[in-house]
Amino acid sequence: MRLDYYLSHAQGLSRKDAKINIKKNKVQVNGVVVKKANHQVLESDQIMLGDIVIEWPSDRYYMMNKPADLVCANQDAEQTTVMTLLPEHLHKGLNIVGRLDKDTTGLLLLTTDGQWLHRITSPKHECSKTYLVHLDSVMSEQAVSELTQGVMLNGESVSTLPATVEVVTETCIRLTIKEGKYHQVKRMLAAVGNHVVSLHREGIGGVELDSELAVGEFRELTLEEIETLR
Repeated sequence: MRLDYYLSHAQGLSRKDAKINIKKNKVQVNGVVVKKANHQVLESDQIMLGDIVIEWPSDRYYMMNKPADLVCANQDAEQTTVMTLLPEHLHKGLNIVGRLDKDTTGLLLLTTDGQWLHRITSPKHECSKTYLVHLDSVMSEQAVSELTQGVMLNGESVSTLPATVEVVTETCIRLTIKEGKYHQVKRMLAAVGNHVVSLHREGIGGVELDSELAVGEFRELTLEEIETLR
C-alpha cells in the first residue's frame, strides 16, 4: 500500500500530515529515507517515523460472503448467526459493520475497529451500498425515475436520498443507496409498487465482494480496502 496511507492508518495522522512528514525526510523504510508519498510498502518492511518504529495495524478487518438464512448478530438464542462461519478464536472484540437481513446475501464486513465501523455506518458519511435486486415484477421507467429522485417510505416523514439505478434485466436492477434504514431496499421497491424476490449486496463504498470468495467464506481485508473505507 502507499506509504502515506500506511502512516495515516497506523499513526492516526491525516493524509496531509503524513505527506508533510515524508517530505521533511522524517520517514524511513528499511533504513532508507523515502521522500515519495506513493512509495509502496509491505507488511515485512520496517517503517520508522523519526526514531519510532511504526507497527503494522493490530485491528482486524474481514469481508464475508454471507449466505442466506443466517442472522447478522454476535449471538442469538434461537437462530444461527454469521459468527458461526468464523473460527471461535476470532470472535473476541469482533463487530458486524452494518447488518444484512436474514435472507439477504453478499458482502458483509466485520472489524474490531470501532471508529472504522462508525465511519461506514454513520448516516452523516453517506457511505454507499450497492445491491443486486431481483424483483417480482417488471421494473418500469417511472419506478426507476422515482428511485433516482428519492421516495417516501411507509412510516417515514422524510424521503430517501436519491439512489443510483442500473437496469440489468426487466426484473433485475443494481441499486446503490447512501443510507441504511431498516429494510430500506425492500421498502423502497415496495414504495414504487414492486416486490423484492432476492437481495445480494455487492459493494460498500469502494470495496467490492471478492469474486473468488465462495458463499460462507471470509478473508482479511487488504490495507488498501481498509483505507478505501476510512
